Amino acid sequence: MLIALTVAAVLGLGATYLSVSGQPPFGTLQVGAWQAWPRSGTATIDPYAQAVLIRSGALPVGSGDGVAFVTRRTDDGEPLNARCETVVRGITPAARYWTLTVYDEAGRLMNPPELRQGFTSQEIVRNAAGEFEIVVSPRARAGNWLPVPRAGRYMLVLRLYDTPIGITTPSGPGTPMPAVIQRGCPA
Repeated sequence: MLIALTVAAVLGLGATYLSVSGQPPFGTLQVGAWQAWPRSGTATIDPYAQAVLIRSGALPVGSGDGVAFVTRRTDDGEPLNARCETVVRGITPAARYWTLTVYDEAGRLMNPPELRQGFTSQEIVRNAAGEFEIVVSPRARAGNWLPVPRAGRYMLVLRLYDTPIGITTPSGPGTPMPAVIQRGCPA
């Protein structure tokens, strides 16, 4: 009986830990490499997503304000690696305002305040077609450049404010999200 109780406790606690660590397991909106949980800022949030948010201490974007997309991978499925040069290129879905910020794997701002931590739609340099290209790299670049340390993994968070994307508006492969491409990785 003691063995059965021990196994049940280990399995139950392990399953609970896995359910509330990482990203919310349900209600994911996937567009390319980007993922969002549009119900996170609503009263209809599922209990697992609520537990993940409480455990992480994150403050979700409210459903009336916008939606936050997160990526830890490139469009090819490779993890974002600070030793490589990552290019975020294209356009965003319709939004009054957006931000793109770089965080470490634990969700903390990656750079100290004296270094750039992100871009906004108001300060980004675009080409004639309205597209942008942001380079995320440990080596300085001209133009839209976000610094990262020389090693480690990170994630990018694209927050869209006052956007029709979310719970009531379907989005999918036709939604214009920036491409995430990695190049120049050392062997």
